[in-house]
Amino acid sequence: MTVGARADMPWNTQAVQTFGAATALNLGITLSTVSTASGGPGAPQSFAALRLPGYRAYLFGNALAMMADSIEHVITYWTAFQKFHSPALGGFAVISHWLPFLLFSTLAGALADRFDPRRLVQIGMGLFMFCSIAWSVLILTDSLQMWHAAVLLLLHGCAGVFWGPPGQVLIHDIVGPKQLPSAVRLMATSRYVGLLAGPAVGAAFLLIFGSPYGLMINAFFYLPLILWLWKAPYGPRFRSAAAAVRGPAVRGLADIIATIRAISGERTIVSMILLSGTASLIVANAYQAQMPAFGADLGHGDASASYSALLAADAAGALTGGIVLEAYGLRPNARTAFAFAMVWCCAIAGFALSSSYPLALALLFTAGFLELSFNSMAQSLVQLHAPPPIRGRVIGLYSMAGLGLRAFSGITVGIMGSLIGIHWSLSISALVLLGFIAFLFVFAAPPRPRATAPGAE
Repeated sequence: MTVGARADMPWNTQAVQTFGAATALNLGITLSTVSTASGGPGAPQSFAALRLPGYRAYLFGNALAMMADSIEHVITYWTAFQKFHSPALGGFAVISHWLPFLLFSTLAGALADRFDPRRLVQIGMGLFMFCSIAWSVLILTDSLQMWHAAVLLLLHGCAGVFWGPPGQVLIHDIVGPKQLPSAVRLMATSRYVGLLAGPAVGAAFLLIFGSPYGLMINAFFYLPLILWLWKAPYGPRFRSAAAAVRGPAVRGLADIIATIRAISGERTIVSMILLSGTASLIVANAYQAQMPAFGADLGHGDASASYSALLAADAAGALTGGIVLEAYGLRPNARTAFAFAMVWCCAIAGFALSSSYPLALALLFTAGFLELSFNSMAQSLVQLHAPPPIRGRVIGLYSMAGLGLRAFSGITVGIMGSLIGIHWSLSISALVLLGFIAFLFVFAAPPRPRATAPGAE
Protein backbone atom coordinates (compact mmCIF):
# COMPACT_ATOMS: atom_id res chain seq x y z
CA MET A 1 0.00 0.00 0.00
CA THR A 2 1.50 3.34 -0.95
CA VAL A 3 0.61 6.89 -0.14
CA GLY A 4 -1.50 8.25 -2.91
CA ALA A 5 -5.01 8.44 -4.33
CA ARG A 6 -6.85 5.12 -4.28
CA ALA A 7 -10.37 4.24 -5.31
CA ASP A 8 -10.77 1.65 -2.57
CA MET A 9 -9.91 4.15 0.19
CA PRO A 10 -12.63 6.74 -0.35
CA TRP A 11 -11.85 8.94 2.61
CA ASN A 12 -9.64 11.93 2.02
CA THR A 13 -8.67 15.07 3.84
CA GLN A 14 -12.23 16.36 3.49
CA ALA A 15 -13.56 13.36 5.40
CA VAL A 16 -11.18 13.88 8.28
CA GLN A 17 -11.87 17.62 8.18
CA THR A 18 -15.07 16.72 9.95
CA PHE A 19 -12.86 16.98 13.01
CA GLY A 20 -11.21 20.25 11.93
CA ALA A 21 -9.19 21.33 8.93
CA ALA A 22 -6.02 21.70 10.94
CA THR A 23 -5.89 17.96 11.64
CA ALA A 24 -6.05 16.68 8.08
CA LEU A 25 -2.36 15.79 7.88
CA ASN A 26 -1.58 18.96 5.90
CA LEU A 27 -0.83 16.74 2.90
CA GLY A 28 -3.76 17.45 0.59
CA ILE A 29 -3.91 13.81 -0.45
CA THR A 30 -5.89 10.75 0.51
CA LEU A 31 -4.99 9.10 3.77
CA SER A 32 -3.29 5.76 3.25
CA THR A 33 -2.29 4.30 6.57
CA VAL A 34 0.44 1.88 5.54
CA SER A 35 3.35 3.87 4.22
CA THR A 36 6.06 2.87 1.82
CA ALA A 37 8.40 2.77 4.79
CA SER A 38 6.86 -0.54 5.77
CA GLY A 39 8.65 -2.21 2.92
CA GLY A 40 7.57 -4.45 0.07
CA PRO A 41 5.34 -7.48 0.21
CA GLY A 42 8.12 -9.92 1.13
CA ALA A 43 7.64 -13.20 2.88
CA PRO A 44 6.15 -12.75 6.37
CA GLN A 45 8.34 -13.51 9.38
CA SER A 46 7.35 -15.76 12.24
CA PHE A 47 6.91 -13.92 15.55
CA ALA A 48 8.07 -10.77 13.83
CA ALA A 49 7.04 -8.33 16.57
CA LEU A 50 9.11 -10.20 19.17
CA ARG A 51 12.24 -9.14 17.30
CA LEU A 52 11.67 -5.62 18.64
CA PRO A 53 13.00 -5.15 22.22
CA GLY A 54 10.46 -2.42 22.99
CA TYR A 55 7.56 -4.64 22.05
CA ARG A 56 8.91 -7.55 24.11
CA ALA A 57 8.95 -5.33 27.21
CA TYR A 58 5.48 -3.98 26.45
CA LEU A 59 4.11 -7.49 25.87
CA PHE A 60 5.57 -8.73 29.16
CA GLY A 61 4.09 -5.79 31.09
CA ASN A 62 0.69 -6.31 29.52
CA ALA A 63 0.75 -10.05 30.23
CA LEU A 64 1.49 -9.35 33.91
CA ALA A 65 -1.30 -6.77 34.03
CA MET A 66 -3.75 -9.20 32.41
CA MET A 67 -2.81 -11.87 34.94
CA ALA A 68 -3.29 -9.36 37.78
CA ASP A 69 -6.68 -8.39 36.37
CA SER A 70 -7.71 -12.04 36.34
CA ILE A 71 -6.35 -12.61 39.87
CA GLU A 72 -8.40 -9.68 41.16
CA HIS A 73 -11.54 -11.11 39.58
CA VAL A 74 -10.94 -14.50 41.18
CA ILE A 75 -10.39 -13.11 44.68
CA THR A 76 -12.96 -10.31 44.68
CA TYR A 77 -15.76 -12.37 43.11
CA TRP A 78 -15.19 -15.10 45.69
CA THR A 79 -15.06 -12.58 48.55
CA ALA A 80 -18.20 -10.77 47.39
CA PHE A 81 -20.09 -14.05 47.05
CA GLN A 82 -19.02 -15.21 50.52
CA LYS A 83 -20.02 -11.93 52.16
CA PHE A 84 -23.19 -10.91 50.31
CA HIS A 85 -24.52 -14.04 48.50
CA SER A 86 -26.08 -11.62 46.03
CA PRO A 87 -26.87 -12.78 42.46
CA ALA A 88 -27.63 -9.14 41.65
CA LEU A 89 -24.08 -8.11 42.56
CA GLY A 90 -22.76 -10.97 40.43
CA GLY A 91 -24.78 -9.69 37.49
CA PHE A 92 -23.60 -6.14 38.14
CA ALA A 93 -20.00 -7.39 38.06
CA VAL A 94 -20.46 -8.49 34.45
CA ILE A 95 -22.30 -5.33 33.39
CA SER A 96 -19.82 -3.01 35.13
CA HIS A 97 -16.94 -4.76 33.38
CA TRP A 98 -18.24 -4.20 29.84
CA LEU A 99 -20.54 -1.17 30.05
CA PRO A 100 -17.68 1.36 30.40
CA PHE A 101 -16.31 0.09 27.08
CA LEU A 102 -19.67 0.78 25.46
CA LEU A 103 -19.92 4.29 26.91
CA PHE A 104 -16.33 5.53 26.96
CA SER A 105 -14.18 3.60 24.44
CA THR A 106 -14.42 6.26 21.74
CA LEU A 107 -13.68 8.95 24.32
CA ALA A 108 -10.57 7.03 25.43
CA GLY A 109 -9.52 6.72 21.80
CA ALA A 110 -10.05 10.46 21.28
CA LEU A 111 -7.84 11.16 24.30
CA ALA A 112 -5.18 8.87 22.81
CA ASP A 113 -5.32 10.89 19.57
CA ARG A 114 -4.91 14.12 21.50
CA PHE A 115 -2.52 13.18 24.31
CA ASP A 116 0.28 10.73 25.09
CA PRO A 117 -1.20 7.19 25.17
CA ARG A 118 1.54 6.10 27.59
CA ARG A 119 0.09 8.33 30.28
CA LEU A 120 -3.45 7.10 29.64
CA VAL A 121 -2.36 3.49 30.05
CA GLN A 122 -0.56 4.48 33.26
CA ILE A 123 -3.79 6.02 34.53
CA GLY A 124 -5.55 2.72 33.82
CA MET A 125 -2.86 0.74 35.65
CA GLY A 126 -3.07 3.19 38.56
CA LEU A 127 -6.83 2.65 38.81
CA PHE A 128 -6.31 -1.11 38.78
CA MET A 129 -3.80 -0.78 41.64
CA PHE A 130 -6.18 1.46 43.58
CA CYS A 131 -9.00 -1.07 43.22
CA SER A 132 -6.87 -3.98 44.45
CA ILE A 133 -5.57 -2.00 47.43
CA ALA A 134 -9.03 -0.62 48.28
CA TRP A 135 -10.55 -4.12 48.22
CA SER A 136 -7.70 -5.28 50.46
CA VAL A 137 -8.14 -2.52 53.03
CA LEU A 138 -11.94 -2.89 53.15
CA ILE A 139 -11.69 -6.65 53.62
CA LEU A 140 -8.90 -6.37 56.17
CA THR A 141 -10.85 -3.87 58.28
CA ASP A 142 -14.11 -5.82 57.85
CA SER A 143 -15.83 -2.68 56.56
CA LEU A 144 -16.74 -3.87 53.05
CA GLN A 145 -20.32 -3.00 52.10
CA MET A 146 -22.21 -3.77 48.92
CA TRP A 147 -22.00 -0.19 47.63
CA HIS A 148 -18.21 -0.31 48.12
CA ALA A 149 -18.07 -3.43 45.97
CA ALA A 150 -20.26 -1.85 43.27
CA VAL A 151 -18.12 1.31 43.09
CA LEU A 152 -14.87 -0.66 42.92
CA LEU A 153 -16.25 -2.96 40.21
CA LEU A 154 -17.24 0.08 38.17
CA LEU A 155 -13.84 1.73 38.66
CA HIS A 156 -12.20 -1.50 37.56
CA GLY A 157 -14.23 -1.42 34.35
CA CYS A 158 -13.24 2.20 33.70
CA ALA A 159 -9.58 1.27 34.25
CA GLY A 160 -9.93 -1.24 31.42
CA VAL A 161 -11.11 1.53 29.09
CA PHE A 162 -8.00 3.62 29.83
CA TRP A 163 -5.93 0.54 29.07
CA GLY A 164 -7.78 -0.62 25.94
CA PRO A 165 -7.82 1.85 23.01
CA PRO A 166 -4.76 3.87 24.19
CA GLY A 167 -2.83 0.62 24.62
CA GLN A 168 -3.68 -0.40 21.05
CA VAL A 169 -2.58 3.00 19.72
CA LEU A 170 0.70 2.49 21.55
CA ILE A 171 1.21 -0.89 19.84
CA HIS A 172 1.14 0.92 16.50
CA ASP A 173 3.72 3.41 17.79
CA ILE A 174 6.03 0.63 18.98
CA VAL A 175 5.99 -1.75 16.00
CA GLY A 176 4.71 0.29 13.04
CA PRO A 177 2.34 -0.98 10.35
CA LYS A 178 4.56 -3.75 8.98
CA GLN A 179 4.73 -5.74 12.22
CA LEU A 180 1.30 -4.71 13.51
CA PRO A 181 -0.56 -7.96 12.67
CA SER A 182 2.06 -9.97 14.55
CA ALA A 183 1.96 -7.58 17.51
CA VAL A 184 -1.84 -7.61 17.79
CA ARG A 185 -1.94 -11.40 17.54
CA LEU A 186 0.74 -11.85 20.20
CA MET A 187 -1.01 -9.37 22.50
CA ALA A 188 -4.27 -11.30 22.12
CA THR A 189 -2.38 -14.53 22.86
CA SER A 190 -0.87 -13.01 26.02
CA ARG A 191 -4.41 -12.21 27.16
CA TYR A 192 -5.22 -15.90 27.21
CA VAL A 193 -1.97 -16.63 29.04
CA GLY A 194 -3.16 -14.19 31.70
CA LEU A 195 -6.62 -15.75 31.76
CA LEU A 196 -5.09 -19.19 32.27
CA ALA A 197 -2.48 -18.14 34.84
CA GLY A 198 -4.72 -15.70 36.75
CA PRO A 199 -7.18 -18.22 38.27
CA ALA A 200 -4.35 -20.56 39.30
CA VAL A 201 -2.32 -17.77 40.92
CA GLY A 202 -5.43 -16.20 42.43
CA ALA A 203 -6.48 -19.49 44.01
CA ALA A 204 -2.95 -19.95 45.38
CA PHE A 205 -3.00 -16.42 46.83
CA LEU A 206 -6.33 -17.17 48.53
CA LEU A 207 -4.97 -20.34 50.09
CA ILE A 208 -1.56 -19.02 51.12
CA PHE A 209 -2.13 -15.34 51.97
CA GLY A 210 -5.89 -14.92 52.24
CA SER A 211 -7.93 -12.46 50.20
CA PRO A 212 -6.75 -9.10 51.70
CA TYR A 213 -3.03 -9.83 51.53
CA GLY A 214 -3.39 -11.62 48.19
CA LEU A 215 -4.98 -8.49 46.72
CA MET A 216 -2.27 -6.31 48.24
CA ILE A 217 0.42 -8.41 46.59
CA ASN A 218 -1.54 -8.46 43.34
CA ALA A 219 -1.43 -4.66 43.10
CA PHE A 220 2.32 -4.81 42.53
CA PHE A 221 1.91 -6.81 39.30
CA TYR A 222 0.76 -3.59 37.61
CA LEU A 223 3.96 -1.72 38.52
CA PRO A 224 6.32 -3.08 35.79
CA LEU A 225 4.15 -1.67 32.99
CA ILE A 226 3.71 1.68 34.79
CA LEU A 227 7.46 2.06 35.33
CA TRP A 228 8.42 0.96 31.81
CA LEU A 229 5.97 3.38 30.21
CA TRP A 230 7.44 6.27 32.16
CA LYS A 231 10.54 6.49 29.96
CA ALA A 232 9.59 4.28 26.99
CA PRO A 233 10.64 6.07 23.76
CA TYR A 234 7.21 5.88 22.11
CA GLY A 235 4.23 8.17 21.76
CA PRO A 236 3.65 11.55 20.07
CA ARG A 237 7.09 12.98 20.84
CA PHE A 238 8.83 10.13 19.04
CA ARG A 239 6.68 9.86 15.92
CA SER A 240 7.77 10.95 12.46
CA ALA A 241 6.71 14.40 11.33
CA ALA A 242 3.88 13.03 9.14
CA ALA A 243 2.53 10.77 11.89
CA ALA A 244 2.95 13.27 14.71
CA VAL A 245 -0.05 15.42 13.77
CA ARG A 246 -1.98 16.04 16.95
CA GLY A 247 -5.50 14.69 16.97
CA PRO A 248 -8.53 16.99 17.03
CA ALA A 249 -10.09 18.27 20.22
CA VAL A 250 -12.11 15.81 22.29
CA ARG A 251 -15.85 16.39 21.81
CA GLY A 252 -17.58 13.54 23.61
CA LEU A 253 -20.58 12.03 21.83
CA ALA A 254 -19.85 14.14 18.75
CA ASP A 255 -16.62 12.14 18.31
CA ILE A 256 -18.60 8.93 17.84
CA ILE A 257 -20.81 10.48 15.16
CA ALA A 258 -17.90 12.18 13.39
CA THR A 259 -15.80 8.99 13.46
CA ILE A 260 -18.64 6.96 11.95
CA ARG A 261 -18.96 9.54 9.18
CA ALA A 262 -15.22 9.58 8.53
CA ILE A 263 -14.96 5.80 8.11
CA SER A 264 -18.33 5.23 6.45
CA GLY A 265 -16.79 4.78 3.01
CA GLU A 266 -14.02 2.39 4.09
CA ARG A 267 -15.49 -1.10 3.73
CA THR A 268 -12.66 -2.90 5.51
CA ILE A 269 -13.02 -0.92 8.75
CA VAL A 270 -16.82 -0.87 8.65
CA SER A 271 -17.08 -4.61 7.95
CA MET A 272 -14.63 -5.51 10.76
CA ILE A 273 -16.46 -3.31 13.28
CA LEU A 274 -19.79 -4.85 12.25
CA LEU A 275 -18.32 -8.36 12.46
CA SER A 276 -16.89 -7.80 15.93
CA GLY A 277 -20.02 -6.01 17.15
CA THR A 278 -22.51 -8.64 16.02
CA ALA A 279 -20.36 -11.46 17.43
CA SER A 280 -20.15 -9.68 20.79
CA LEU A 281 -23.83 -8.79 20.94
CA ILE A 282 -25.23 -12.22 20.11
CA VAL A 283 -22.72 -14.75 21.51
CA ALA A 284 -19.34 -13.32 22.62
CA ASN A 285 -18.17 -15.28 25.66
CA ALA A 286 -21.56 -15.47 27.38
CA TYR A 287 -21.51 -19.26 27.10
CA GLN A 288 -18.58 -19.42 29.54
CA ALA A 289 -20.87 -18.40 32.40
CA GLN A 290 -22.94 -21.51 31.61
CA MET A 291 -20.00 -23.93 31.71
CA PRO A 292 -20.91 -25.55 35.05
CA ALA A 293 -24.29 -26.55 33.61
CA PHE A 294 -22.73 -27.78 30.35
CA GLY A 295 -20.21 -29.81 32.33
CA ALA A 296 -22.93 -31.44 34.43
CA ASP A 297 -25.09 -32.19 31.37
CA LEU A 298 -22.14 -33.83 29.61
CA GLY A 299 -22.16 -36.46 32.35
CA HIS A 300 -18.72 -36.35 33.87
CA GLY A 301 -19.87 -36.54 37.45
CA ASP A 302 -17.93 -33.73 39.07
CA ALA A 303 -19.21 -30.63 37.33
CA SER A 304 -16.40 -28.45 38.72
CA ALA A 305 -13.72 -30.62 37.10
CA SER A 306 -15.65 -30.58 33.83
CA TYR A 307 -16.01 -26.82 34.10
CA SER A 308 -12.25 -26.36 34.46
CA ALA A 309 -11.48 -28.66 31.55
CA LEU A 310 -13.99 -26.97 29.26
CA LEU A 311 -12.64 -23.50 30.02
CA ALA A 312 -9.08 -24.75 29.58
CA ALA A 313 -9.96 -26.20 26.16
CA ASP A 314 -11.24 -22.85 24.91
CA ALA A 315 -8.19 -20.97 26.20
CA ALA A 316 -5.78 -23.66 24.95
CA GLY A 317 -7.29 -23.37 21.48
CA ALA A 318 -6.76 -19.61 21.54
CA LEU A 319 -3.14 -20.04 22.63
CA THR A 320 -2.57 -22.58 19.88
CA GLY A 321 -4.18 -20.24 17.38
CA GLY A 322 -1.84 -17.42 18.32
CA ILE A 323 1.23 -19.65 18.04
CA VAL A 324 0.22 -21.31 14.77
CA LEU A 325 -0.79 -18.07 13.05
CA GLU A 326 2.45 -16.44 14.19
CA ALA A 327 4.51 -19.40 12.99
CA TYR A 328 3.01 -19.09 9.52
CA GLY A 329 2.93 -15.28 9.55
CA LEU A 330 -0.62 -15.20 8.17
CA ARG A 331 -1.51 -11.78 6.80
CA PRO A 332 -4.78 -10.20 7.96
CA ASN A 333 -7.50 -10.33 5.35
CA ALA A 334 -11.11 -9.23 5.79
CA ARG A 335 -12.60 -12.13 3.87
CA THR A 336 -10.49 -14.62 5.80
CA ALA A 337 -11.68 -13.05 9.06
CA PHE A 338 -15.30 -13.56 7.98
CA ALA A 339 -14.55 -17.18 7.08
CA PHE A 340 -12.95 -17.84 10.48
CA ALA A 341 -15.93 -16.22 12.21
CA MET A 342 -18.47 -18.33 10.34
CA VAL A 343 -16.64 -21.57 11.17
CA TRP A 344 -16.44 -20.34 14.80
CA CYS A 345 -20.25 -20.07 14.85
CA CYS A 346 -20.51 -23.66 13.61
CA ALA A 347 -18.08 -24.85 16.31
CA ILE A 348 -20.07 -23.08 19.05
CA ALA A 349 -23.36 -24.49 17.76
CA GLY A 350 -21.82 -27.98 17.58
CA PHE A 351 -20.57 -27.69 21.15
CA ALA A 352 -24.01 -26.60 22.36
CA LEU A 353 -25.69 -29.62 20.76
CA SER A 354 -22.99 -32.17 21.58
CA SER A 355 -23.70 -34.95 24.06
CA SER A 356 -20.13 -36.30 23.89
CA TYR A 357 -17.65 -34.82 26.35
CA PRO A 358 -14.53 -35.46 24.17
CA LEU A 359 -16.30 -33.95 21.16
CA ALA A 360 -17.33 -30.93 23.24
CA LEU A 361 -13.72 -30.41 24.32
CA ALA A 362 -12.52 -30.65 20.70
CA LEU A 363 -15.15 -28.18 19.50
CA LEU A 364 -14.31 -25.70 22.27
CA PHE A 365 -10.61 -25.99 21.42
CA THR A 366 -11.50 -25.25 17.79
CA ALA A 367 -13.72 -22.34 18.84
CA GLY A 368 -10.90 -20.80 20.88
CA PHE A 369 -8.52 -21.13 17.93
CA LEU A 370 -10.99 -19.49 15.55
CA GLU A 371 -12.09 -16.73 17.93
CA LEU A 372 -8.54 -15.50 18.47
CA SER A 373 -7.91 -15.76 14.73
CA PHE A 374 -10.79 -13.61 13.50
CA ASN A 375 -10.68 -11.12 16.38
CA SER A 376 -6.95 -10.42 16.08
CA MET A 377 -7.27 -10.21 12.31
CA ALA A 378 -10.17 -7.75 12.55
CA GLN A 379 -8.34 -5.56 15.04
CA SER A 380 -5.20 -5.50 12.90
CA LEU A 381 -7.19 -4.45 9.82
CA VAL A 382 -8.95 -1.67 11.71
CA GLN A 383 -5.63 -0.26 12.92
CA LEU A 384 -3.91 -0.61 9.54
CA HIS A 385 -6.68 1.19 7.66
CA ALA A 386 -7.48 3.89 10.24
CA PRO A 387 -6.45 7.47 9.32
CA PRO A 388 -3.53 8.48 11.59
CA PRO A 389 -5.13 11.66 13.04
CA ILE A 390 -8.14 9.69 14.30
CA ARG A 391 -6.61 6.24 14.79
CA GLY A 392 -7.46 6.27 18.51
CA ARG A 393 -11.08 7.17 17.81
CA VAL A 394 -11.43 4.39 15.24
CA ILE A 395 -9.89 1.87 17.64
CA GLY A 396 -12.24 3.19 20.33
CA LEU A 397 -15.23 2.66 18.05
CA TYR A 398 -14.05 -0.88 17.39
CA SER A 399 -13.68 -1.50 21.15
CA MET A 400 -17.12 -0.03 21.77
CA ALA A 401 -18.59 -2.60 19.38
CA GLY A 402 -16.34 -5.55 20.14
CA LEU A 403 -16.20 -5.21 23.93
CA GLY A 404 -18.99 -2.85 24.99
CA LEU A 405 -21.77 -4.86 23.38
CA ARG A 406 -20.73 -7.88 25.45
CA ALA A 407 -22.74 -6.31 28.26
CA PHE A 408 -25.87 -7.55 26.45
CA SER A 409 -24.67 -10.95 25.17
CA GLY A 410 -26.11 -12.69 28.23
CA ILE A 411 -29.62 -11.86 27.04
CA THR A 412 -29.56 -14.21 24.05
CA VAL A 413 -27.69 -17.05 25.75
CA GLY A 414 -28.59 -16.72 29.44
CA ILE A 415 -32.12 -15.34 29.57
CA MET A 416 -33.31 -17.31 26.57
CA GLY A 417 -31.58 -20.33 28.10
CA SER A 418 -33.78 -20.06 31.18
CA LEU A 419 -36.80 -20.45 28.88
CA ILE A 420 -35.74 -23.12 26.40
CA GLY A 421 -32.53 -24.55 27.92
CA ILE A 422 -28.92 -23.46 27.50
CA HIS A 423 -28.14 -26.00 24.78
CA TRP A 424 -30.87 -24.71 22.50
CA SER A 425 -30.31 -21.05 23.37
CA LEU A 426 -26.58 -21.21 22.58
CA SER A 427 -27.02 -23.23 19.39
CA ILE A 428 -29.80 -20.96 18.11
CA SER A 429 -27.79 -17.85 19.00
CA ALA A 430 -24.76 -19.21 17.15
CA LEU A 431 -26.80 -20.05 14.07
CA VAL A 432 -28.51 -16.65 14.08
CA LEU A 433 -25.07 -15.06 14.32
CA LEU A 434 -23.90 -17.25 11.45
CA GLY A 435 -26.72 -15.85 9.33
CA PHE A 436 -25.82 -12.27 10.22
CA ILE A 437 -22.14 -12.82 9.45
CA ALA A 438 -22.96 -14.49 6.13
CA PHE A 439 -25.11 -11.46 5.25
CA LEU A 440 -22.27 -9.10 6.17
CA PHE A 441 -19.82 -11.20 4.16
CA VAL A 442 -21.97 -10.83 1.05
CA PHE A 443 -22.95 -7.18 1.37
CA ALA A 444 -20.31 -5.49 3.56
CA ALA A 445 -17.00 -7.34 3.14
CA PRO A 446 -14.50 -5.68 0.79
CA PRO A 447 -13.95 -7.43 -2.54
CA ARG A 448 -10.99 -9.74 -3.00
CA PRO A 449 -7.93 -7.50 -3.51
CA ARG A 450 -6.11 -7.59 -6.81
CA ALA A 451 -2.70 -6.95 -5.26
CA THR A 452 -1.26 -7.85 -1.87
CA ALA A 453 -0.48 -4.96 0.46
CA PRO A 454 2.62 -5.12 2.66
CA GLY A 455 0.75 -5.33 5.96
CA ALA A 456 -2.70 -6.54 5.06
CA GLU A 457 -4.93 -7.63 2.22
